[in-house]
Amino acid sequence: MARTVTRLSRFNIASLALGLAFLYLPILILVIYSFNGSRLVTVWGGWSLRWYHEFFNDRAMIEAAWMSLRVAAASATLATLLGTLAAVGLARGERFRGRTLFSGMLYAPLVMPEVITGLSLLLLFVALNAERGFWTVTIAHTTLTMCFVAVVVQSRLGSLDRSLEEAAMDLGCDPVRAFLLVTLPLIVPAIVAGWMLAFTLSLDDVVIASFTTGPGSATLPIRIYSEVRLGVKPEINAICTLVVALIAVVIVIASLASKLSSSQGESAAPL
Repeated sequence: MARTVTRLSRFNIASLALGLAFLYLPILILVIYSFNGSRLVTVWGGWSLRWYHEFFNDRAMIEAAWMSLRVAAASATLATLLGTLAAVGLARGERFRGRTLFSGMLYAPLVMPEVITGLSLLLLFVALNAERGFWTVTIAHTTLTMCFVAVVVQSRLGSLDRSLEEAAMDLGCDPVRAFLLVTLPLIVPAIVAGWMLAFTLSLDDVVIASFTTGPGSATLPIRIYSEVRLGVKPEINAICTLVVALIAVVIVIASLASKLSSSQGESAAPL
């Protein structure tokens, strides 16, 4: 069968360029102005690392950034573990009673406004007399991001050939060992993608964190939001540029890990 080669027309190229410009031009401008030596955000004063120096000397910002990274890493790890288990239960337990109810409750945060989720968690923590801080924000972000991980992992499980797992059990593996040796290596790319998605969602959240955080435990987005309300400082551009760089590094590392695990899983699958 002859392959049909579709060439990009000028209209397609222009549409692609406009779409990429709409997405990334504001970020590019922010990165450029983070090296602006002027105190005024809209006035170019030459290239300078002044505002990066200001950021690393701002103790409150550093503590907020460290808080955000800790919360994002912890909540992403918990969400990945729980979301993967939930996805396996939904994909492999087609007949258990209450599956529809469980699925609806799991995916509810996908469509529920964050204000409602944040307020509900706030009332829960108040009722439990829990001190709001690192763990309350982590639990809240785990609740938010777990459903995203479950969606990603369940879609990967749905596309797998279950005969590989069944063949492993026919050769003497129990269901748990067959899952660990056959299925898990094949879904690792989806698990990594789910962790990365959960990490970025937690790092970006403002609404839910504002309900569940306490004194001295503000995350970086909350800190930036409080600063921006009084006017955009050039230091904010530097902070946002560092966050963009961090997310880029996380994406590259996750992509490399996903490709490596995928190649290893595919090479091990025939065995």
